[in-house]
Amino acid sequence: MKVNFTETVLRDANQSLIATRLPIEKFEGILGTMDKAGYYSVECWGGATFDSCLRFLNEDPWERLRKIKAAMPNTKLQMLLRGQNLLGYKHYPDDVVRKFVERSVANGIDIIRIFDALNDMRNIEVAVDETIKQGAMASGAISYTTSPVHTLKNFVEVGKTMKKMGCATICIKDMAGVMGPQEAYDLVSALKSEVGLPVVLHTHCTTGLAYMTVLKAVEAGVDVVDSATSTFSGGTSQPATETLAYALRQLGYEVDLDADVLKQVNDFFKPVFADFVKSGTLKAKSLSTDTNALSYKVPGGMLSNLLSQLEQQNALDRLEEVLTETPKVREDLGYPPLVTPMSQMVGVQATSNVLYGKYVNVGKEVKAYLRGEYGRAPGKVNEELKKKVLGDEEPITCRFADTLEPAFEKTKAQLAGVAKNDEDVLSYIAFPQVAERFFDARREKEEKKVKYTIEKVED
Repeated sequence: MKVNFTETVLRDANQSLIATRLPIEKFEGILGTMDKAGYYSVECWGGATFDSCLRFLNEDPWERLRKIKAAMPNTKLQMLLRGQNLLGYKHYPDDVVRKFVERSVANGIDIIRIFDALNDMRNIEVAVDETIKQGAMASGAISYTTSPVHTLKNFVEVGKTMKKMGCATICIKDMAGVMGPQEAYDLVSALKSEVGLPVVLHTHCTTGLAYMTVLKAVEAGVDVVDSATSTFSGGTSQPATETLAYALRQLGYEVDLDADVLKQVNDFFKPVFADFVKSGTLKAKSLSTDTNALSYKVPGGMLSNLLSQLEQQNALDRLEEVLTETPKVREDLGYPPLVTPMSQMVGVQATSNVLYGKYVNVGKEVKAYLRGEYGRAPGKVNEELKKKVLGDEEPITCRFADTLEPAFEKTKAQLAGVAKNDEDVLSYIAFPQVAERFFDARREKEEKKVKYTIEKVED
């Protein structure tokens, strides 16, 4: 049996460990080598990379993608897409979703892993449809979590729906690393037998379960596993690529990875990693094992956000209270999986409950969620809370995107003279204020370059 690997160092591994602060100049030199490793795919885009490029790295995320594609023509490039949320934190109209998928594929993406935070399949259907139309591979991702309403049968039904939509593969997305080895074996086995599509496993080392979980998933017939080059593995990241490849080969599985190339890749990233340690960007806590996540279901990125929120309010000593409150808020909201944007939503509300009193302040995102703007809650929502927030207002029961007016062409007209292309328009729609600052900085840089060129000619 063959086991394929998706390398995550260019996206989720560095997102999990260093808050997606990896600029392209830090890794561009190794891309040609990575192209020879034999990866099934390289996850390099989507998730928080888009926001981080514009907000912190002063990079055009679209240009970043084009450069990666040019350097890695023989490897499938993969991105993570939050369904109707795209790469942002709210739902966008269908025309924007379709245009974003179209431009992502045109700029170099081969596989789009598409998920919805609530596993509400209505929220991924447009993205899946457009991915297929553009000739890319749609990989439907199940947001994995544990709760009274998240059962094996429920997850298999989600997989069946994804297959009907046209997804080529089914990914189990275990964002908090809470899936145990037996759960992995059972779910992979069920998906393989009842859905019949190739299965991908994405997990994190956060709780210390990942290596055992991956091994049992492989025994159950998983086709692809996500891993990270060893320097950027462990902690809140993925298991190490080299370690898994070594172990699986020893157990008799076929692994099409070049060990010499993997060593070159890892050796390249060692000083990069060291620089982030030296600068303080990489926090020791991100590399430790946190078994509390097994109780609180809090992913590593969400924990970082909680620490930051409490630090800003001089309340770090109340972290344990917030962690204890988090599953209570999650239950009140109908057990949503703690993945973006639900993880931020639940975390902020839990913090507010601890610092200011139980639902004294209710965030606008939670209000929108209770209104039905994010989709169907997986379980029963606390009726008292819903009544307090909505009053007599009727919640939305249709797919929320059906209530949204088309926005792409209108925004493109508004940005005439500012946006250079459709990609700029999409950047603005996703993150308006951040994109504006990026456009201004880009224009100033170009003006300085022109001025310098003129002065050189005159000299």
